[in-house]
Amino acid sequence: MNNDQVTVMFASEEHTKYADLIVKLIYESALQRGTGIARRSPQYIIDKIKGGKAVVALYGDQLIGFSYIESWSHGDYVATSGLIVDPEFRKLGLAGRIKNKTFELARRRFPYAKIFSITTSLPVMKLNSRLGYKPVTFSELTQDEEFWKGCEGCKNYDILCRNNRRMCLCYGMLYDPKAALEKQSWTIPYTTWFKNKLRKLLHLKK
Repeated sequence: MNNDQVTVMFASEEHTKYADLIVKLIYESALQRGTGIARRSPQYIIDKIKGGKAVVALYGDQLIGFSYIESWSHGDYVATSGLIVDPEFRKLGLAGRIKNKTFELARRRFPYAKIFSITTSLPVMKLNSRLGYKPVTFSELTQDEEFWKGCEGCKNYDILCRNNRRMCLCYGMLYDPKAALEKQSWTIPYTTWFKNKLRKLLHLKK
C-alpha cells in the first residue's frame, strides 16, 4: 500500500460512524507516546464532523487518520487538534497530508483567525513549522476559558494549573495570517519588477 491509495478529505456526516474508532485511536496514540491528552467523547467527534470541522483519511472504507479544528475567542483563534494516524499506516507521510488538509480547512472557515496548536509531538511540531507556525508562550494563545477546560481530561492538567496556565509539557505554536501577509508584502515590488521585465523580454522575442 502506498500514499496514493489513501484519500484525505473534509469529513461529512457519513463519517460519523467512525466516531468510536477515532476516540480509541486518539487515546491509544497518547498512551503510546506516554503523554497526556484531553479525552474526547464520541459525541464530541460527531459534533465536529457534522459542523464541518474535521478531516478524515480513508483507505477504501477503512478510517486510518483524523484531525479537527475548533474556533475560540469569537473566531479570533482556531485550534487544530486530534491528529492521529492508525499505527499500521504510519511512515507513509499521511500525517503531513492530514495536517495540510486541516490547515486548509481552518484557513477556509476562518481566514482571518490565528491558528494554533499545543502538542508534545515532535513530528507535529515539524509539520507546523513547515506551514509557518512559530513557537509561542501560552500567553499568546487564546485565553478562552472553554478551551483550557478541555485540558481537564489530560493527566498533566495539574502541571498546567500549578504554573498558572503559563506552561505545561505541551508546546504552543501559532500561525498568524497577518504576520505571514506582512512577511510576503516586502517581496511584492521585486516580484512585480521581475514579471514586468519578463513580459518585456517575451514581447521583444515576438
